[in-house]
Amino acid sequence: MFYTDGKLQYPVRVEKPDPLFARALQQAIGGIEGEIRVAMQYFFQACGARGNPKFRDLLMNTATEELGHIEMLATAVALNLEGAPLSEKEAVAADPVGSMVLGGINMKNLLSAGLSAMPVDSDGVPFDMSHIYASGNIAADMTANVAAESTGRVLAVRLYNMTNDPGMKDMLSFLIARDTMHQNQWLAALEELGGPQGVFPIPNSFPQEKEKQEFSYAFLGFQSDGTNPIAGRWSEGQSVDGKGKFTATPMQPLGQKPVLGQAKPGSGAQTEQM
Repeated sequence: MFYTDGKLQYPVRVEKPDPLFARALQQAIGGIEGEIRVAMQYFFQACGARGNPKFRDLLMNTATEELGHIEMLATAVALNLEGAPLSEKEAVAADPVGSMVLGGINMKNLLSAGLSAMPVDSDGVPFDMSHIYASGNIAADMTANVAAESTGRVLAVRLYNMTNDPGMKDMLSFLIARDTMHQNQWLAALEELGGPQGVFPIPNSFPQEKEKQEFSYAFLGFQSDGTNPIAGRWSEGQSVDGKGKFTATPMQPLGQKPVLGQAKPGSGAQTEQM
């Protein structure tokens, strides 16, 4: 069950409306790095979390927090669109807000939402849930969540650097801080699950003796001249999961050239293919 008291999670204020920045903020709502993505990702991970209930609680609480972030950003979009003109005639007026409309406002915010936020990215493309990762494997999900919060924090920092509005900087400073916490909490969850040597390779329930183990920790090079790939931490020394030693080697083809059978009659192929 979800509750709301009608109040924002953190204050949102705009000292000088900026329709162009409103468009940029849409990326933080409906972009692939945005708050809809993480809210739905954590929600569906929570709904499918099996095992220790503490992880479901962790995920559901954070999903709920992210819903509040959507509300904050939607409010910020609407406040930045306040005073935006509704016609080209108004747009050419001396008002600096109006002069920006035709030069960058997301027209969906005007035409479809009446100067309000929408579940779209900065180009007006609707969020389609294709970037929601909820695998049912708690370690895989936590690892995906670190990446989600990392790209989200990158976006929030870019937005912070795009605006000079004190209110927007204050709000984004809060969101950046929460991204910091969320990155760390997912890493802490992985640590509680056993850390790199406990959770990797994911799923740790699959016995490694069933792998082709000669390839389990080999970094393969595909240089055309057959030379070894450039060395790095990933190609020498103990593996991060502690279960093997990294090596590096040029890859040679191990399979044959593929030869397919004849095309079937009625398949739409040419006669010469049958």
